[in-house]
Amino acid sequence: MNREDFPMLKENIVYFDNAATTLKPNVMLDYLKEYYYKYCSNAHRGDYDISLKTDEMYENTRNIVKEFINANDSKEIIFTSGCTDSLNRVIFGYFKYILKQGDEVIITKSEHASNILPWFELKEKMGINIKYAKLNSNYELTFENLKDSITEKTKVISIAHITNVVGDIRPIKQIIKYAHERGILVIVDGAQSVPHIKVDVKDLDIDFLAFSAHKMCGPTGVGVLYGKEELLNNMKPLLFGGGMNASFDNEGVRIYKDLPYTFEAGTPNIADVIAFGGIVKYIEQIGIENISKYEKELKKYAISRLKEVKDIIIYNEESENGIISFNIKDVFSQDLAIYLNKYKICVRAGNHCAKILKDELGVKNTCRASFYFYNTKEEIDILVNALKNPNLKSEII
Repeated sequence: MNREDFPMLKENIVYFDNAATTLKPNVMLDYLKEYYYKYCSNAHRGDYDISLKTDEMYENTRNIVKEFINANDSKEIIFTSGCTDSLNRVIFGYFKYILKQGDEVIITKSEHASNILPWFELKEKMGINIKYAKLNSNYELTFENLKDSITEKTKVISIAHITNVVGDIRPIKQIIKYAHERGILVIVDGAQSVPHIKVDVKDLDIDFLAFSAHKMCGPTGVGVLYGKEELLNNMKPLLFGGGMNASFDNEGVRIYKDLPYTFEAGTPNIADVIAFGGIVKYIEQIGIENISKYEKELKKYAISRLKEVKDIIIYNEESENGIISFNIKDVFSQDLAIYLNKYKICVRAGNHCAKILKDELGVKNTCRASFYFYNTKEEIDILVNALKNPNLKSEII
Protein backbone atom coordinates (compact mmCIF):
# COMPACT_ATOMS: atom_id res chain seq x y z
CA MET A 1 0.00 0.00 0.00
CA ASN A 2 1.53 3.32 -1.19
CA ARG A 3 5.04 1.84 -1.25
CA GLU A 4 6.05 4.11 -4.12
CA ASP A 5 5.79 7.09 -1.76
CA PHE A 6 8.70 5.93 0.41
CA PRO A 7 12.23 6.50 -0.96
CA MET A 8 13.86 4.19 1.60
CA LEU A 9 11.96 1.20 0.28
CA LYS A 10 13.98 1.54 -2.93
CA GLU A 11 17.03 0.51 -0.88
CA ASN A 12 15.88 -3.13 -0.95
CA ILE A 13 15.31 -3.33 2.79
CA VAL A 14 12.58 -5.11 4.70
CA TYR A 15 11.62 -2.62 7.37
CA PHE A 16 9.80 -4.22 10.30
CA ASP A 17 10.65 -1.73 13.05
CA ASN A 18 7.64 0.54 12.71
CA ALA A 19 6.75 0.48 16.41
CA ALA A 20 10.06 2.29 16.99
CA THR A 21 9.69 4.77 14.12
CA THR A 22 8.19 4.74 10.65
CA LEU A 23 9.62 5.51 7.24
CA LYS A 24 8.92 8.92 5.71
CA PRO A 25 7.05 9.54 2.45
CA ASN A 26 7.95 12.09 -0.19
CA VAL A 27 5.10 14.34 0.87
CA MET A 28 6.79 15.01 4.22
CA LEU A 29 9.98 16.10 2.46
CA ASP A 30 7.93 18.32 0.13
CA TYR A 31 6.47 20.22 3.08
CA LEU A 32 9.89 20.65 4.69
CA LYS A 33 11.43 21.87 1.46
CA GLU A 34 8.61 24.33 0.83
CA TYR A 35 8.98 25.84 4.30
CA TYR A 36 12.76 26.17 4.17
CA TYR A 37 12.85 27.38 0.58
CA LYS A 38 9.78 29.62 0.34
CA TYR A 39 8.67 31.08 3.67
CA CYS A 40 11.29 30.23 6.30
CA SER A 41 10.60 32.50 9.27
CA ASN A 42 9.70 32.32 12.94
CA ALA A 43 6.17 31.58 14.06
CA HIS A 44 4.01 33.97 16.06
CA ARG A 45 6.72 36.65 15.97
CA GLY A 46 6.57 38.65 12.74
CA ASP A 47 4.22 41.05 10.98
CA TYR A 48 5.50 40.46 7.45
CA ASP A 49 4.04 38.20 4.79
CA ILE A 50 6.24 35.15 5.05
CA SER A 51 5.98 35.14 8.84
CA LEU A 52 2.20 35.35 8.61
CA LYS A 53 2.33 32.45 6.18
CA THR A 54 4.33 30.46 8.75
CA ASP A 55 1.74 31.28 11.41
CA GLU A 56 -1.03 30.10 9.11
CA MET A 57 0.64 26.81 8.25
CA TYR A 58 1.66 26.09 11.85
CA GLU A 59 -1.83 26.71 13.21
CA ASN A 60 -3.31 24.81 10.29
CA THR A 61 -1.55 21.70 11.59
CA ARG A 62 -3.14 22.27 14.98
CA ASN A 63 -6.56 22.35 13.34
CA ILE A 64 -5.77 19.25 11.26
CA VAL A 65 -4.77 17.31 14.38
CA LYS A 66 -7.84 18.58 16.21
CA GLU A 67 -10.06 17.17 13.47
CA PHE A 68 -8.05 13.95 13.23
CA ILE A 69 -8.66 13.02 16.88
CA ASN A 70 -12.01 14.88 17.06
CA ALA A 71 -11.07 17.29 19.85
CA ASN A 72 -13.52 20.02 20.81
CA ASP A 73 -11.17 22.90 20.09
CA SER A 74 -7.72 23.44 18.60
CA LYS A 75 -6.62 25.05 21.88
CA GLU A 76 -6.68 21.53 23.34
CA ILE A 77 -3.81 20.53 21.02
CA ILE A 78 -0.35 21.25 22.43
CA PHE A 79 2.76 20.56 20.38
CA THR A 80 5.63 18.91 22.22
CA SER A 81 8.84 17.13 21.23
CA GLY A 82 7.26 13.68 21.40
CA CYS A 83 5.07 11.32 23.39
CA THR A 84 7.60 11.15 26.23
CA ASP A 85 7.59 14.93 26.52
CA SER A 86 3.79 14.97 26.46
CA LEU A 87 3.48 12.41 29.25
CA ASN A 88 6.04 14.19 31.41
CA ARG A 89 4.26 17.51 30.96
CA VAL A 90 0.92 16.20 32.16
CA ILE A 91 2.37 14.13 35.00
CA PHE A 92 4.62 16.90 36.36
CA GLY A 93 2.51 19.85 35.26
CA TYR A 94 -0.88 18.57 36.41
CA PHE A 95 -0.85 15.49 38.59
CA LYS A 96 2.09 16.66 40.67
CA TYR A 97 -0.17 19.43 41.97
CA ILE A 98 -3.37 17.47 42.61
CA LEU A 99 -2.14 14.16 43.99
CA LYS A 100 -1.49 13.68 47.69
CA GLN A 101 0.46 11.20 49.77
CA GLY A 102 -1.25 7.83 49.69
CA ASP A 103 -3.14 8.45 46.45
CA GLU A 104 -2.98 5.55 43.99
CA VAL A 105 -1.94 5.56 40.34
CA ILE A 106 -2.72 2.45 38.29
CA ILE A 107 -0.39 1.38 35.49
CA THR A 108 0.71 -2.01 34.15
CA LYS A 109 4.02 -3.81 33.83
CA SER A 110 3.74 -3.61 30.03
CA GLU A 111 3.87 0.19 29.89
CA HIS A 112 6.63 2.10 28.11
CA ALA A 113 9.31 3.65 30.30
CA SER A 114 7.92 7.14 29.64
CA ASN A 115 4.70 6.10 31.35
CA ILE A 116 6.45 4.48 34.31
CA LEU A 117 9.54 6.47 35.26
CA PRO A 118 7.73 9.80 35.81
CA TRP A 119 5.38 8.06 38.23
CA PHE A 120 8.36 6.56 40.05
CA GLU A 121 9.68 10.10 40.48
CA LEU A 122 6.38 11.29 41.96
CA LYS A 123 6.25 8.29 44.25
CA GLU A 124 9.71 9.11 45.59
CA LYS A 125 8.98 12.82 46.02
CA MET A 126 5.34 12.76 47.13
CA GLY A 127 4.61 9.33 48.58
CA ILE A 128 1.95 8.32 46.08
CA ASN A 129 1.34 4.61 45.57
CA ILE A 130 1.76 2.83 42.23
CA LYS A 131 -0.39 -0.22 41.54
CA TYR A 132 0.07 -2.62 38.66
CA ALA A 133 -3.12 -3.92 37.12
CA LYS A 134 -2.78 -7.66 36.54
CA LEU A 135 -2.21 -8.94 32.99
CA ASN A 136 -3.91 -12.11 31.79
CA SER A 137 -2.23 -15.25 30.45
CA ASN A 138 -1.76 -13.55 27.07
CA TYR A 139 -0.05 -10.58 28.80
CA GLU A 140 -3.05 -8.40 27.99
CA LEU A 141 -4.97 -5.96 30.19
CA THR A 142 -8.65 -6.85 30.49
CA PHE A 143 -11.36 -4.58 31.81
CA GLU A 144 -12.06 -6.95 34.68
CA ASN A 145 -8.42 -6.98 35.80
CA LEU A 146 -8.26 -3.21 35.63
CA LYS A 147 -11.52 -2.93 37.54
CA ASP A 148 -10.22 -5.24 40.27
CA SER A 149 -7.21 -2.96 40.78
CA ILE A 150 -9.27 0.12 41.59
CA THR A 151 -9.82 1.18 45.18
CA GLU A 152 -11.24 4.28 46.83
CA LYS A 153 -7.69 5.69 46.83
CA THR A 154 -7.28 5.41 43.04
CA LYS A 155 -7.01 8.88 41.45
CA VAL A 156 -5.33 8.18 38.10
CA ILE A 157 -5.15 5.40 35.52
CA SER A 158 -2.25 5.87 33.12
CA ILE A 159 -2.04 3.23 30.40
CA ALA A 160 -1.19 2.69 26.76
CA HIS A 161 -4.07 2.30 24.34
CA ILE A 162 -1.93 -0.29 22.51
CA THR A 163 1.24 -1.63 24.09
CA ASN A 164 4.53 -1.67 22.21
CA VAL A 165 5.59 -5.27 22.99
CA VAL A 166 2.40 -7.30 23.31
CA GLY A 167 0.36 -5.06 21.02
CA ASP A 168 -2.89 -5.61 22.91
CA ILE A 169 -5.63 -3.08 22.25
CA ARG A 170 -7.01 -2.06 25.62
CA PRO A 171 -10.78 -1.50 26.13
CA ILE A 172 -10.18 2.20 26.68
CA LYS A 173 -13.77 3.38 26.33
CA GLN A 174 -15.03 0.90 28.89
CA ILE A 175 -12.16 1.67 31.26
CA ILE A 176 -12.66 5.43 31.03
CA LYS A 177 -16.43 5.20 31.59
CA TYR A 178 -15.91 3.11 34.71
CA ALA A 179 -13.11 5.39 35.94
CA HIS A 180 -15.08 8.60 35.43
CA GLU A 181 -18.04 7.19 37.36
CA ARG A 182 -15.62 7.04 40.30
CA GLY A 183 -13.95 10.41 39.78
CA ILE A 184 -10.75 8.88 38.38
CA LEU A 185 -8.84 10.61 35.57
CA VAL A 186 -7.27 8.64 32.72
CA ILE A 187 -4.09 9.33 30.75
CA VAL A 188 -3.84 7.46 27.45
CA ASP A 189 -0.48 6.77 25.84
CA GLY A 190 -1.47 6.76 22.18
CA ALA A 191 1.98 6.29 20.65
CA GLN A 192 1.02 2.89 19.19
CA SER A 193 -2.69 3.53 18.64
CA VAL A 194 -3.12 6.91 16.94
CA PRO A 195 -1.04 5.83 13.88
CA HIS A 196 -2.97 2.57 13.48
CA ILE A 197 -6.60 2.83 14.60
CA LYS A 198 -9.25 5.54 14.82
CA VAL A 199 -8.90 7.46 18.07
CA ASP A 200 -11.83 9.77 18.82
CA VAL A 201 -11.16 11.61 22.06
CA LYS A 202 -14.77 12.71 22.46
CA ASP A 203 -16.23 9.27 21.84
CA LEU A 204 -13.70 7.69 24.21
CA ASP A 205 -14.01 10.63 26.65
CA ILE A 206 -10.21 10.76 27.05
CA ASP A 207 -8.85 13.19 29.65
CA PHE A 208 -5.27 13.34 28.35
CA LEU A 209 -3.80 11.74 25.21
CA ALA A 210 -0.14 11.69 24.17
CA PHE A 211 1.32 10.60 20.83
CA SER A 212 4.25 11.17 18.46
CA ALA A 213 4.47 12.23 14.82
CA HIS A 214 7.40 9.99 13.92
CA LYS A 215 5.43 6.79 14.55
CA MET A 216 2.91 7.77 11.86
CA CYS A 217 5.23 8.71 8.96
CA GLY A 218 5.90 12.17 10.37
CA PRO A 219 9.13 13.83 11.47
CA THR A 220 10.99 13.14 14.68
CA GLY A 221 10.89 15.81 17.37
CA VAL A 222 7.14 16.46 17.19
CA GLY A 223 4.56 15.20 19.64
CA VAL A 224 1.04 16.06 20.68
CA LEU A 225 -0.50 16.43 24.09
CA TYR A 226 -4.28 16.56 23.98
CA GLY A 227 -6.18 17.45 27.11
CA LYS A 228 -9.69 18.53 27.92
CA GLU A 229 -9.75 22.31 28.09
CA GLU A 230 -10.86 22.45 31.72
CA LEU A 231 -7.97 20.18 32.72
CA LEU A 232 -5.34 22.02 30.67
CA ASN A 233 -6.44 25.30 32.25
CA ASN A 234 -5.34 23.86 35.60
CA MET A 235 -2.03 22.49 34.30
CA LYS A 236 1.18 24.37 34.96
CA PRO A 237 3.85 24.93 32.29
CA LEU A 238 7.23 23.28 32.73
CA LEU A 239 9.03 25.59 30.29
CA PHE A 240 9.13 29.37 30.49
CA GLY A 241 10.31 31.94 27.98
CA GLY A 242 9.39 33.65 24.75
CA GLY A 243 6.09 32.97 23.09
CA MET A 244 4.24 31.77 26.20
CA ASN A 245 4.00 35.09 28.03
CA ALA A 246 1.77 38.08 27.36
CA SER A 247 3.86 40.40 29.52
CA PHE A 248 6.28 40.62 32.45
CA ASP A 249 8.12 43.40 34.28
CA ASN A 250 11.19 43.87 36.44
CA GLU A 251 9.16 43.32 39.60
CA GLY A 252 8.42 39.78 38.52
CA VAL A 253 4.82 40.46 37.60
CA ARG A 254 4.02 38.23 34.67
CA ILE A 255 1.01 37.26 32.64
CA TYR A 256 1.06 34.07 30.63
CA LYS A 257 -0.88 33.48 27.44
CA ASP A 258 -3.98 31.36 27.17
CA LEU A 259 -4.13 27.83 25.76
CA PRO A 260 -2.33 26.38 23.94
CA TYR A 261 0.51 28.91 23.82
CA THR A 262 1.26 28.93 27.54
CA PHE A 263 2.68 25.42 27.01
CA GLU A 264 4.74 26.21 23.91
CA ALA A 265 7.62 28.35 25.16
CA GLY A 266 10.49 29.19 22.82
CA THR A 267 10.84 28.84 19.10
CA PRO A 268 8.74 25.82 18.13
CA ASN A 269 9.77 23.01 15.82
CA ILE A 270 8.15 24.94 13.00
CA ALA A 271 9.12 23.03 9.87
CA ASP A 272 8.39 19.63 11.37
CA VAL A 273 5.04 20.69 12.83
CA ILE A 274 4.00 22.01 9.42
CA ALA A 275 5.18 18.78 7.77
CA PHE A 276 3.23 16.78 10.34
CA GLY A 277 0.07 18.52 9.21
CA GLY A 278 0.75 17.29 5.70
CA ILE A 279 1.35 13.78 7.01
CA VAL A 280 -1.95 13.68 8.89
CA LYS A 281 -3.72 14.64 5.67
CA TYR A 282 -1.75 11.91 3.89
CA ILE A 283 -2.86 9.33 6.49
CA GLU A 284 -6.44 10.51 6.15
CA GLN A 285 -6.30 10.08 2.37
CA ILE A 286 -5.24 6.46 2.82
CA GLY A 287 -7.83 6.01 5.56
CA ILE A 288 -7.03 4.99 9.11
CA GLU A 289 -9.68 2.26 8.90
CA ASN A 290 -7.99 0.88 5.77
CA ILE A 291 -4.64 0.93 7.56
CA SER A 292 -6.05 -0.92 10.56
CA LYS A 293 -7.74 -3.57 8.44
CA TYR A 294 -4.65 -4.17 6.33
CA GLU A 295 -2.36 -4.49 9.36
CA LYS A 296 -4.65 -7.13 10.86
CA GLU A 297 -4.36 -9.09 7.61
CA LEU A 298 -0.56 -8.83 7.74
CA LYS A 299 -0.48 -9.93 11.37
CA LYS A 300 -2.70 -12.94 10.69
CA TYR A 301 -0.59 -13.96 7.71
CA ALA A 302 2.68 -13.44 9.59
CA ILE A 303 1.57 -15.58 12.53
CA SER A 304 0.53 -18.41 10.22
CA ARG A 305 3.87 -18.31 8.40
CA LEU A 306 6.03 -17.89 11.50
CA LYS A 307 4.52 -21.03 13.00
CA GLU A 308 6.40 -22.91 10.28
CA VAL A 309 9.71 -21.87 11.86
CA LYS A 310 11.43 -24.45 14.03
CA ASP A 311 11.96 -23.50 17.68
CA ILE A 312 10.14 -20.16 17.37
CA ILE A 313 8.47 -18.71 20.46
CA ILE A 314 5.71 -16.17 19.78
CA TYR A 315 4.65 -14.18 22.82
CA ASN A 316 1.60 -12.31 21.51
CA GLU A 317 -0.13 -14.48 18.95
CA GLU A 318 -3.62 -13.37 19.98
CA SER A 319 -3.22 -9.57 19.87
CA GLU A 320 -4.79 -7.79 16.89
CA ASN A 321 -2.26 -5.03 16.40
CA GLY A 322 0.55 -5.44 13.86
CA ILE A 323 3.24 -6.18 16.45
CA ILE A 324 4.83 -9.61 16.87
CA SER A 325 7.29 -10.32 19.67
CA PHE A 326 9.23 -13.53 19.28
CA ASN A 327 12.43 -15.44 19.98
CA ILE A 328 14.14 -18.51 18.60
CA LYS A 329 14.87 -21.06 21.30
CA ASP A 330 18.43 -20.83 22.62
CA VAL A 331 19.21 -17.76 20.46
CA PHE A 332 19.86 -14.36 22.07
CA SER A 333 17.48 -11.78 20.58
CA GLN A 334 20.19 -9.28 19.63
CA ASP A 335 22.15 -12.04 17.89
CA LEU A 336 19.04 -12.95 15.93
CA ALA A 337 18.48 -9.33 14.93
CA ILE A 338 22.08 -9.06 13.73
CA TYR A 339 21.63 -12.26 11.76
CA LEU A 340 18.47 -10.90 10.09
CA ASN A 341 20.33 -7.71 9.22
CA LYS A 342 22.49 -9.80 6.87
CA TYR A 343 19.32 -10.22 4.81
CA LYS A 344 18.50 -6.49 5.12
CA ILE A 345 15.62 -7.30 7.46
CA CYS A 346 15.18 -4.64 10.14
CA VAL A 347 13.66 -5.81 13.42
CA ARG A 348 14.00 -4.52 16.97
CA ALA A 349 15.70 -6.58 19.67
CA GLY A 350 15.80 -5.88 23.38
CA ASN A 351 13.28 -4.98 26.06
CA HIS A 352 11.64 -2.23 23.95
CA CYS A 353 11.66 0.29 26.82
CA ALA A 354 9.34 -2.03 28.77
CA LYS A 355 11.91 -3.36 31.19
CA ILE A 356 9.59 -4.66 33.90
CA LEU A 357 7.46 -6.67 31.45
CA LYS A 358 10.09 -9.40 31.93
CA ASP A 359 8.31 -10.16 35.21
CA GLU A 360 5.34 -11.33 33.14
CA LEU A 361 7.00 -12.74 30.00
CA GLY A 362 9.66 -14.61 31.92
CA VAL A 363 12.28 -13.36 29.48
CA LYS A 364 14.16 -10.08 29.41
CA ASN A 365 14.64 -9.54 25.67
CA THR A 366 12.67 -10.36 22.55
CA CYS A 367 12.78 -9.67 18.84
CA ARG A 368 9.95 -7.50 17.62
CA ALA A 369 8.59 -7.25 14.08
CA SER A 370 6.11 -4.40 13.71
CA PHE A 371 4.17 -3.62 10.55
CA TYR A 372 2.74 -0.56 8.84
CA PHE A 373 0.64 -0.07 5.74
CA TYR A 374 3.61 -0.11 3.32
CA ASN A 375 4.69 -3.60 4.40
CA THR A 376 3.71 -6.65 2.34
CA LYS A 377 3.12 -10.37 2.66
CA GLU A 378 6.10 -10.88 0.37
CA GLU A 379 8.31 -9.17 2.95
CA ILE A 380 6.93 -11.46 5.62
CA ASP A 381 7.90 -14.40 3.42
CA ILE A 382 11.46 -13.04 3.27
CA LEU A 383 11.56 -12.91 7.08
CA VAL A 384 10.19 -16.43 7.42
CA ASN A 385 12.61 -17.86 4.87
CA ALA A 386 15.54 -16.29 6.72
CA LEU A 387 14.31 -17.77 10.01
CA LYS A 388 13.80 -21.20 8.42
CA ASN A 389 17.43 -21.32 7.35
CA PRO A 390 18.65 -24.73 8.67
CA ASN A 391 22.07 -23.15 9.35
CA LEU A 392 20.65 -20.22 11.33
CA LYS A 393 22.08 -21.16 14.73
CA SER A 394 25.47 -22.14 13.33
CA GLU A 395 25.69 -18.87 11.38
CA ILE A 396 24.90 -16.88 14.52
CA ILE A 397 27.47 -18.77 16.60
